[in-house]
Amino acid sequence: MTEVRTKAGAERGESRFAQGFALFAECLLTGVWIAVASLPLVTYPAAFAAGARHLGRRLAHERGGWREFTADFRAAVRRGWLVGLAGWAALAAVWVDVQAVRSGLPGGPFVGAVGVLALIGAAVAGLRAAAAWRPGASWRSLLAQAGRRTVLDPAGSFLIVGGLAVVVCSAWFSAPLAVAVLGAVAAAAVAVEERYRRR
Repeated sequence: MTEVRTKAGAERGESRFAQGFALFAECLLTGVWIAVASLPLVTYPAAFAAGARHLGRRLAHERGGWREFTADFRAAVRRGWLVGLAGWAALAAVWVDVQAVRSGLPGGPFVGAVGVLALIGAAVAGLRAAAAWRPGASWRSLLAQAGRRTVLDPAGSFLIVGGLAVVVCSAWFSAPLAVAVLGAVAAAAVAVEERYRRR
Protein backbone atom coordinates (compact mmCIF):
# COMPACT_ATOMS: atom_id res chain seq x y z
CA MET A 1 0.00 0.00 0.00
CA THR A 2 2.90 2.34 0.79
CA GLU A 3 4.45 1.59 -2.60
CA VAL A 4 1.19 2.44 -4.37
CA ARG A 5 0.93 5.72 -2.46
CA THR A 6 4.57 6.58 -3.19
CA LYS A 7 4.26 5.81 -6.92
CA ALA A 8 1.01 7.76 -7.24
CA GLY A 9 2.50 10.69 -5.36
CA ALA A 10 5.65 10.62 -7.48
CA GLU A 11 3.52 10.70 -10.64
CA ARG A 12 1.88 13.90 -9.36
CA GLY A 13 5.27 15.38 -8.45
CA GLU A 14 4.67 15.32 -4.68
CA SER A 15 7.52 14.83 -2.24
CA ARG A 16 7.35 12.12 0.42
CA PHE A 17 6.88 14.86 3.01
CA ALA A 18 3.91 16.31 1.10
CA GLN A 19 2.33 12.87 0.79
CA GLY A 20 2.78 12.15 4.50
CA PHE A 21 1.47 15.55 5.54
CA ALA A 22 -1.58 15.16 3.27
CA LEU A 23 -2.36 11.82 4.91
CA PHE A 24 -1.88 13.33 8.38
CA ALA A 25 -4.25 16.19 7.50
CA GLU A 26 -6.80 13.66 6.20
CA CYS A 27 -6.55 11.77 9.50
CA LEU A 28 -7.27 14.95 11.46
CA LEU A 29 -10.28 15.78 9.27
CA THR A 30 -11.55 12.21 9.59
CA GLY A 31 -11.24 12.52 13.37
CA VAL A 32 -13.60 15.49 13.30
CA TRP A 33 -16.06 13.55 11.14
CA ILE A 34 -15.88 10.58 13.54
CA ALA A 35 -16.51 12.86 16.53
CA VAL A 36 -19.54 14.49 14.88
CA ALA A 37 -20.98 11.11 13.84
CA SER A 38 -20.43 9.80 17.40
CA LEU A 39 -22.51 12.53 19.06
CA PRO A 40 -25.55 10.24 19.55
CA LEU A 41 -23.18 8.20 21.79
CA VAL A 42 -24.20 4.73 20.55
CA THR A 43 -23.04 5.41 16.99
CA TYR A 44 -19.30 5.45 17.64
CA PRO A 45 -18.62 1.96 16.11
CA ALA A 46 -20.34 3.02 12.88
CA ALA A 47 -18.47 6.33 12.92
CA PHE A 48 -15.12 4.54 13.25
CA ALA A 49 -16.11 2.08 10.51
CA ALA A 50 -16.98 4.92 8.14
CA GLY A 51 -13.77 6.75 9.08
CA ALA A 52 -11.67 3.66 8.46
CA ARG A 53 -13.31 3.14 5.06
CA HIS A 54 -12.64 6.78 4.18
CA LEU A 55 -8.97 6.48 5.10
CA GLY A 56 -8.72 3.20 3.19
CA ARG A 57 -10.06 4.96 0.09
CA ARG A 58 -7.57 7.78 0.61
CA LEU A 59 -4.68 5.33 0.81
CA ALA A 60 -5.88 3.54 -2.33
CA HIS A 61 -6.22 6.91 -4.13
CA GLU A 62 -9.92 6.37 -4.70
CA ARG A 63 -12.39 9.18 -4.81
CA GLY A 64 -14.17 9.85 -1.53
CA GLY A 65 -15.28 12.60 0.79
CA TRP A 66 -18.02 13.60 3.20
CA ARG A 67 -20.77 12.12 0.98
CA GLU A 68 -19.11 8.66 0.89
CA PHE A 69 -18.36 8.85 4.62
CA THR A 70 -22.03 9.59 5.31
CA ALA A 71 -23.21 6.71 3.10
CA ASP A 72 -20.85 4.31 4.88
CA PHE A 73 -21.97 5.64 8.26
CA ARG A 74 -25.64 5.10 7.41
CA ALA A 75 -24.93 1.52 6.32
CA ALA A 76 -22.79 0.75 9.40
CA VAL A 77 -25.18 2.28 11.94
CA ARG A 78 -28.05 -0.07 11.02
CA ARG A 79 -26.68 -2.73 13.38
CA GLY A 80 -23.67 -0.84 14.69
CA TRP A 81 -25.70 1.07 17.26
CA LEU A 82 -26.23 -2.25 19.11
CA VAL A 83 -22.46 -2.65 19.33
CA GLY A 84 -22.23 0.90 20.68
CA LEU A 85 -24.87 0.14 23.29
CA ALA A 86 -22.99 -3.01 24.34
CA GLY A 87 -19.80 -0.94 24.65
CA TRP A 88 -21.46 1.52 27.02
CA ALA A 89 -22.87 -1.40 29.05
CA ALA A 90 -19.34 -2.87 29.34
CA LEU A 91 -18.00 0.51 30.44
CA ALA A 92 -20.74 0.76 33.09
CA ALA A 93 -19.93 -2.74 34.35
CA VAL A 94 -16.23 -1.87 34.68
CA TRP A 95 -17.12 1.38 36.47
CA VAL A 96 -19.21 -0.59 38.99
CA ASP A 97 -16.31 -3.03 39.30
CA VAL A 98 -13.85 -0.22 40.05
CA GLN A 99 -16.23 1.27 42.63
CA ALA A 100 -16.38 -2.12 44.33
CA VAL A 101 -12.58 -2.22 44.37
CA ARG A 102 -12.42 1.21 45.97
CA SER A 103 -14.83 0.14 48.71
CA GLY A 104 -12.29 -2.45 49.86
CA LEU A 105 -13.90 -5.75 48.89
CA PRO A 106 -11.60 -8.78 49.31
CA GLY A 107 -9.82 -9.64 46.05
CA GLY A 108 -10.99 -6.31 44.65
CA PRO A 109 -7.71 -5.11 43.12
CA PHE A 110 -7.35 -8.32 41.09
CA VAL A 111 -10.96 -8.22 39.89
CA GLY A 112 -10.61 -4.52 39.06
CA ALA A 113 -7.45 -5.11 37.03
CA VAL A 114 -9.10 -7.95 35.11
CA GLY A 115 -12.11 -5.73 34.39
CA VAL A 116 -10.00 -2.86 33.09
CA LEU A 117 -7.88 -5.20 30.92
CA ALA A 118 -11.04 -6.80 29.53
CA LEU A 119 -12.43 -3.35 28.67
CA ILE A 120 -9.19 -2.40 26.88
CA GLY A 121 -9.28 -5.70 24.97
CA ALA A 122 -12.90 -5.11 23.99
CA ALA A 123 -12.04 -1.58 22.77
CA VAL A 124 -9.17 -2.93 20.65
CA ALA A 125 -11.39 -5.68 19.19
CA GLY A 126 -14.08 -3.10 18.44
CA LEU A 127 -11.62 -0.85 16.60
CA ARG A 128 -10.24 -3.80 14.64
CA ALA A 129 -13.79 -4.84 13.71
CA ALA A 130 -14.60 -1.28 12.60
CA ALA A 131 -11.44 -1.18 10.45
CA ALA A 132 -12.49 -4.45 8.75
CA TRP A 133 -16.14 -3.39 8.24
CA ARG A 134 -17.55 -3.37 4.71
CA PRO A 135 -21.15 -2.64 3.64
CA GLY A 136 -23.31 -5.69 4.28
CA ALA A 137 -20.91 -7.21 6.82
CA SER A 138 -22.28 -8.69 10.04
CA TRP A 139 -21.04 -6.90 13.15
CA ARG A 140 -21.31 -10.13 15.13
CA SER A 141 -18.92 -12.02 12.84
CA LEU A 142 -16.63 -8.98 12.53
CA LEU A 143 -16.33 -8.76 16.32
CA ALA A 144 -15.72 -12.50 16.70
CA GLN A 145 -12.93 -12.41 14.09
CA ALA A 146 -11.51 -9.18 15.53
CA GLY A 147 -11.44 -10.76 19.00
CA ARG A 148 -9.32 -13.62 17.64
CA ARG A 149 -6.98 -11.19 15.84
CA THR A 150 -6.66 -9.14 19.03
CA VAL A 151 -5.28 -12.20 20.83
CA LEU A 152 -3.29 -13.67 17.92
CA ASP A 153 -1.66 -10.35 16.96
CA PRO A 154 -0.53 -8.81 20.27
CA ALA A 155 1.90 -6.40 18.56
CA GLY A 156 -0.87 -4.90 16.43
CA SER A 157 -3.21 -4.77 19.41
CA PHE A 158 -0.55 -2.95 21.42
CA LEU A 159 -0.24 -0.35 18.64
CA ILE A 160 -3.97 0.33 18.86
CA VAL A 161 -3.73 0.58 22.66
CA GLY A 162 -0.99 3.17 22.12
CA GLY A 163 -3.32 5.12 19.83
CA LEU A 164 -6.06 5.01 22.46
CA ALA A 165 -3.55 6.23 25.07
CA VAL A 166 -2.72 9.20 22.81
CA VAL A 167 -6.45 10.07 22.63
CA VAL A 168 -6.78 9.90 26.42
CA CYS A 169 -3.66 12.04 26.96
CA SER A 170 -4.85 14.52 24.33
CA ALA A 171 -8.26 14.76 26.01
CA TRP A 172 -6.55 15.35 29.36
CA PHE A 173 -4.39 18.07 27.81
CA SER A 174 -7.02 19.65 25.54
CA ALA A 175 -10.41 18.17 24.60
CA PRO A 176 -10.49 19.67 21.07
CA LEU A 177 -7.15 18.02 20.33
CA ALA A 178 -8.61 14.60 21.22
CA VAL A 179 -11.32 15.08 18.58
CA ALA A 180 -8.77 15.37 15.78
CA VAL A 181 -6.65 12.49 17.12
CA LEU A 182 -9.61 10.09 16.71
CA GLY A 183 -8.76 9.95 13.01
CA ALA A 184 -5.23 8.84 13.84
CA VAL A 185 -6.65 5.97 15.92
CA ALA A 186 -8.82 4.93 12.95
CA ALA A 187 -5.72 5.11 10.72
CA ALA A 188 -3.79 2.97 13.21
CA ALA A 189 -6.56 0.35 13.16
CA VAL A 190 -6.56 0.34 9.35
CA ALA A 191 -2.77 -0.05 9.27
CA VAL A 192 -2.81 -2.86 11.86
CA GLU A 193 -5.51 -4.74 9.97
CA GLU A 194 -3.64 -4.33 6.67
CA ARG A 195 -0.44 -5.54 8.33
CA TYR A 196 -2.23 -8.60 9.73
CA ARG A 197 -3.83 -9.38 6.35
CA ARG A 198 -0.44 -9.33 4.60
CA ARG A 199 1.25 -11.67 7.10
